[in-house]
Amino acid sequence: MQSKLGLMLCILSALGKSVYAEDSCNWRGSGLISDFRPRALELVRLRCVDGSLEWIFPKRALRVILEPNLGNGKYSTACIKPSASFQGASMYVERNKELHLLGSETQGLQQVHCFSMDRVQRVTLFLQASLQSETGTRTVGFQYELLSNQKSWPGFQNIALLHGVCRPCDNKELLMAVCNSDFVVRGSIRDVSHDAGSRTSRVDVTAHKVYRQRNNVFQLEDSTGSWAGPIRTLLQCRVSKGAGEFLFTGSEHFGDAWLGCAPRLKDFHQIYKEALDHRTNPCELQID
Repeated sequence: MQSKLGLMLCILSALGKSVYAEDSCNWRGSGLISDFRPRALELVRLRCVDGSLEWIFPKRALRVILEPNLGNGKYSTACIKPSASFQGASMYVERNKELHLLGSETQGLQQVHCFSMDRVQRVTLFLQASLQSETGTRTVGFQYELLSNQKSWPGFQNIALLHGVCRPCDNKELLMAVCNSDFVVRGSIRDVSHDAGSRTSRVDVTAHKVYRQRNNVFQLEDSTGSWAGPIRTLLQCRVSKGAGEFLFTGSEHFGDAWLGCAPRLKDFHQIYKEALDHRTNPCELQID
């Protein structure tokens, strides 16, 4: 199957003149336009650290290259999250001139997929429209995000990368988390819910103070006048509701906050004070 698909890709590339989309973070196109370019294999280059693709009325095929316009070698992994309404195509990742099926509308494409970038810092995807997509309104879409060598997240089911993800952070990791995390929030746990299907848990947090956040995960509630937001983590971490204040830190991916280090506030106060006394704190935080 993989070799046949690789041959098909070569044939499409040879017979159909490749049509280059404008380099950008996001791309939106329609298969109806390709009716004016018979046998065309459209090539889309996405050049940013994160963005999205939306292909309505999918027909024929798209070759999508995630290729950041950066030369510093910082990014090593690309992750994609298919849209909930992904319909009308199969998705493959190209590796060593072969295509490997990630999923289709019949097999499901809800899981986040992550890939190591090749030596020229890119990942190539191939979207092939299904026959039934010739009729009806269908949309193929996904979000993408690049990760650096130092940054990872537990939002996809890769057992090798899940090792130690539920382990409590040591003092050095706690201090670094305050400096490097996408969000740093002091607050309490309002509720915890579990989803066996996605193997994740949702921690609803009332935030007493938002020190930093990259996106707007934590928002001010009109009804209570306080900040609140959800934090996700893996089901295997067995997070439960606990009393008291915590310092929540972590990373943000595809609009979701993922839990990193979360010490009790009183414990962090002591660790931070000792680091200040010994001048070993990597950054400053105006804790109360």
